[in-house]
Amino acid sequence: MDFCLSPKHAARQNEFREFADREIQPAGHTFPRENLRKMAGRGYMGLPIPREWGGQGEDFLTYILLIEEISRVCASTGVILAVHTSVGTFPLLYYGSREQKERYLAGLARGELLGAFALSEAGAGSDAAALRTSARRVEEGYRLNGAKVFITSGSEADLYTVFATLDQSLGSRGICAFLVEKDTPGLTIAPPEKKMGLHGSATTELQFADLIVGPDRLLGEEGKGFAIAMSLLDGGRIGIAAQALGLARASLEATTAHLNSRLAQGDQVSQWGRFTLADLHTRLEAARLLTYRAALLKEKGQPCSREAAMAKCFAADLAVEAATRCIDLWRPEEYAGEHPLYRYFCDAKVTQIYEGTNQIQRLVISRAILKTFHK
Repeated sequence: MDFCLSPKHAARQNEFREFADREIQPAGHTFPRENLRKMAGRGYMGLPIPREWGGQGEDFLTYILLIEEISRVCASTGVILAVHTSVGTFPLLYYGSREQKERYLAGLARGELLGAFALSEAGAGSDAAALRTSARRVEEGYRLNGAKVFITSGSEADLYTVFATLDQSLGSRGICAFLVEKDTPGLTIAPPEKKMGLHGSATTELQFADLIVGPDRLLGEEGKGFAIAMSLLDGGRIGIAAQALGLARASLEATTAHLNSRLAQGDQVSQWGRFTLADLHTRLEAARLLTYRAALLKEKGQPCSREAAMAKCFAADLAVEAATRCIDLWRPEEYAGEHPLYRYFCDAKVTQIYEGTNQIQRLVISRAILKTFHK
């Protein structure tokens, strides 16, 4: 049993860290197109996609290391990259026909196209099977009507994986997945939401009004959409764990460097402050081990729903706590104005909510422990 990164993974981690420190800028309130352009230039937009489809063919842990390092500098860029890869590109890789892959996959892997995932609705967030967006068979293919909310990169993406039901009475068995291009008639994109954090990530509502997609835009088989969506959750949750891990590191690295500077100048750090730092760094190591282990299990094709939920839940809670408790280790005059810890806290809060709230993660974990199964 080896708890250390392999030399290859350690080298890639250093590469990603140096790239993020040198090239990535915090997004502020602007969509970080330049950050995405730079990542595409290094092949990072398709890091775990096979080379035959335009990607780099790296393993899942390498991809998770990238998400962590990018998110440490800019969490908005980190979530755009994570969504683009895990639920924007993987659906095509895993379930797309050869024709669909040839049409879209290489563009997504090279960063020429940006992918998004349209599942959540106003009345169907944690209970995705309750979605109401409808798909009706017509001569031209399928007609979609309804709306999706809180879509990451909604106003910026080129291709959406959209979930709609052919028959709501069938529950999850009636749900299908469709590939919808941004310029398809019948698609309206609402203005970006005003959010607490992740201001550089454009989160929008998508509205479908008699939008027609051809039969060639059906992803997988009819009635298999819910299974497709659920199969992507483990990877998505590990990605959010990595984002949260990067945010927790950002808070702790900034605060640790600040306290070391104070000590170098002859100031003191209270015992309470030292204990706080010790607790947070210990939990950071635990979050790192949980996240990397979940990533390795997924790479090996082993069941990892419980481990992904543990990593996401633990790392997200830590990211919020680290920003909250670290600010207490600064003097009031030192964090007046625009302090980075404010951004880390506001960015971290959503990691407890998306890809399944942490309450949902606890349900997943407890069901696995108690071996309770639900139809």
